[in-house]
Amino acid sequence: MYNSKKNNVLVIAAHPDDEILGCGGTMALHSKNGDKVNVLLMSKGIKSRDKTKNIEKKISSLSSAAMKANKSLGAKKITLLDYPDNSFDTVKLLTIVKSIENMINLLKPNIIYTHHHGDLNIDHEIINRAVLTACRPVPKSSLNKIFTFEVNSSTEWSINKEKNLFIPNWYVDISKTIKLKKKALSFYNSEMKKWPHARSIKSVEILARRRGSIVGLNFAESFHLVRSINI
Repeated sequence: MYNSKKNNVLVIAAHPDDEILGCGGTMALHSKNGDKVNVLLMSKGIKSRDKTKNIEKKISSLSSAAMKANKSLGAKKITLLDYPDNSFDTVKLLTIVKSIENMINLLKPNIIYTHHHGDLNIDHEIINRAVLTACRPVPKSSLNKIFTFEVNSSTEWSINKEKNLFIPNWYVDISKTIKLKKKALSFYNSEMKKWPHARSIKSVEILARRRGSIVGLNFAESFHLVRSINI
């Protein structure tokens, strides 16, 4: 998709569902191209907004949904960590950076997808900073491309300041994988909302149509290319 060689892709997201919302169609394309797709989810989600007695059961159910959703797109290794949901700012940044560095050292990806720095959700913002820190361009690094993605109900809900704006400069045609993206999101039925909520499957499809129309496609996912090294 990006070159004739097979890629080793790592998607790093804060919570279960962020990864599919942000780049599910592109993940499916990578898999169809024979690329290896791995996913690192930094939190198991839910805890900050659900204090009910059966919370552990709900966490287990969401973790299972994450495995099914990502496997449906061809992901090989799916790792869920247990950082505090919507409270990443209570953890030392270096601790989060080291978790990401460990995964990068283990998997040696050449492409990484992660959150936009200006998202409303504090966890997204922190993961962006942690990823960029972990991906410092040191000699002999396996990494040659870093992309940030948009997440429905976070990226577009941020305060409209210039430094927060998501300005895409890379578009991927997902016309052949939009159905796979929607199917993957259906596993996250506890996280998805009803239309006209921004995190509804209909809203996801509308955004993909909008991004596609900008570049003459039926459906697209858009990204901000942070760094690209031609090798």
